[in-house]
Amino acid sequence: MSVDAVPPPPLAARRDALLARLGGFRHPQERLQWLVEQARQRPALAAELKTEANRVPGCLANLWLVAESCEGRCHFQCDSDSQIVRAVAGLLCDFYSGAPPAEILALPPDFLEEVGINQHLTANRRNVLSRVWERIRACAQAAATL
Repeated sequence: MSVDAVPPPPLAARRDALLARLGGFRHPQERLQWLVEQARQRPALAAELKTEANRVPGCLANLWLVAESCEGRCHFQCDSDSQIVRAVAGLLCDFYSGAPPAEILALPPDFLEEVGINQHLTANRRNVLSRVWERIRACAQAAATL
């Protein structure tokens, strides 16, 4: 991050904004459609990052997640060959990316239940959320010890 760059808002503010956005949809399908549309706008992960080391195990679709820490903040990128998996994983990656490790560790994605994200996903897609959160948390824990 350059000296002139403005740091992203704290996770609590991001959570409130995301909950307001997702809470504005009347039907679960509208929420899911919005998430998929967000995924379509996300840049694809570079081919050289789609390695076995970055592959998230336990998902029916191929899912790659790159987790890095730099200058006291964690950054996440993901991609999948499934739009819905890409949407669900991307939601967490976008939400937590740029946050300091302590903030990440203090705010697990449980708040998504408030707007019904978890309840309207298949068991496999809930598993994706869990696996992505495990990777994000592991990155934050490792960065917090540096």
